[in-house]
Amino acid sequence: MKYWILALFWIIYCVLHSGLITNTVTLFLKQKLGDKYRFYRLFYNIFAVLTLIPVVIYTYSIRQSPFFQWEGYLMPIRYLLLATGLLILYDGSRHYDMMTFLGVKQIGEKVTHNLINTSGKIDSTGILGIIRHPFYTASILILWVNNLDVSILIVNIILTFYLIIGTLLEERKLIGEFGHDYQEYQQKVSMLFPLKWIIKWFQSLKTT
Repeated sequence: MKYWILALFWIIYCVLHSGLITNTVTLFLKQKLGDKYRFYRLFYNIFAVLTLIPVVIYTYSIRQSPFFQWEGYLMPIRYLLLATGLLILYDGSRHYDMMTFLGVKQIGEKVTHNLINTSGKIDSTGILGIIRHPFYTASILILWVNNLDVSILIVNIILTFYLIIGTLLEERKLIGEFGHDYQEYQQKVSMLFPLKWIIKWFQSLKTT
């Protein structure tokens, strides 16, 4: 029963978290709030953190001994995945305006746009030339380097699906903001796993 409750808590959190930033909700709030909408991103981030705390507390309160542990010959793989995730996270953060991501810049500059990259345009340099959503990729990698008991396995599965669905929703927003330019970017760069970059890399080896 406790695992059903756990799954329900996380699903409610993910649905609520995603629902608050859908185009339907944000467009409605823009119309209703007007200039005050610039506070919404900060409110959203604070709300997301505060509602996450009880869910995380409950998750760890029911943890048991893991049925899978990263140990022995698996440890180098674990550290490699963790290092890759952290590196992707770091390199991705260099391409985004973190003050806009947090919702602080919108308040100070009295703007209501949703763009969080530093240029306001499509950026395909660095990690963004390899994958389109480094934060989501890094989050998935970091999720799965933990030792697994039933509770963590449930959470990881739910959050992985949530991140993938969130990526697809984000793609729709970006197409709405950038149009054909973003569609061309989609054709050149993979969404989460750098398959297109790997193919290009192998092709370049064959030509050298």
